[in-house]
Amino acid sequence: MEKNKQITDYCSRFKLGGIKEGYDDIVQKAQTEQFSYLEYTLQLFEAEANHRKEKDKQRRLKFARLPQDHQLDLYDYAYENGLNKTRLEQLRELVWVDKLYNIVFMGPSGTGKTFLAAGLCADAVENGYKAYFRTMEEITSVLKLKDITRTATAEFKRLSKADLIVIDDIMMFPVEKDIAVKLFNFINTMFEKTSFIITTNKAPGEWAEILNDKVLVTAILDRLLYRCEVINLTGKSYRMKNRKKIFSE
Repeated sequence: MEKNKQITDYCSRFKLGGIKEGYDDIVQKAQTEQFSYLEYTLQLFEAEANHRKEKDKQRRLKFARLPQDHQLDLYDYAYENGLNKTRLEQLRELVWVDKLYNIVFMGPSGTGKTFLAAGLCADAVENGYKAYFRTMEEITSVLKLKDITRTATAEFKRLSKADLIVIDDIMMFPVEKDIAVKLFNFINTMFEKTSFIITTNKAPGEWAEILNDKVLVTAILDRLLYRCEVINLTGKSYRMKNRKKIFSE
C-alpha cells in the first residue's frame, strides 16, 4: 500500500492525472493478463495521453461556447431546406477547414443556419481544432473593448489563434461605422489563416444598406467570399413548424 501511495503522490506532483486515475485498473489487468514490462509501461502512457486529450477537448468545448442545440447527428433530414444529406456529410469531413475555405449559410429565420453552424463548430472541436461560436454582437463587443478590458483582450487573443470562427447573425442589425472598420480589420488579419462560418438572413447586397458604406462592405465580402461555399437555405421556419404548445388541443 505504501508504494501505491507513493505512486499516486508522484502522479499528483507531476500532474499525471490519467495514470493516477487508471493506475489500479492497469495494474490489475497487467497481473491478470501477465503484461510484459513494455506493455505495462505503454498502457500507463496511453492512459495519460487519453486523459490529456479528453481534458483538452473539454477545455476547447468550454471556450467554443456552443448553443445548446448543436448535435448534427440529430439533424432532421426530413426537413427540406435546400441542404441534402450528402452535402452535409461532406461539410462534416472538415476538409474545407484545412484548406482555409469559408462557409456562408444564408436564408430566412428558422431554416437551420445557426444549428448547422454550431454543429460544424462542434465537429471541429471534436476533431482537435480550436473553434469558436460567437454572435455578431459578441464579436463586435470584443473588438470594441480589446484594448480596454482584460477579458476582451484574452478573448481577442484566443480568437486570433482560431482554426475556425463562427459569426452568427452577421449584419442583422445596423453597425456603427467605427465598429464596421474594426470588423473589417479583424477579418482582414485572419484572412487566409482561419476559416469562417457566417450565418446571415441578409443577402450580400443588403449589407451595404446596414453599414451604409458600399466600399467597406465590398472589402469585407472580398475576403470572406474569396474561398467560400455559399449555401442558400430555404423553406419555412423549422421552429414554427415544430413549435411547442403550452395547452393541449
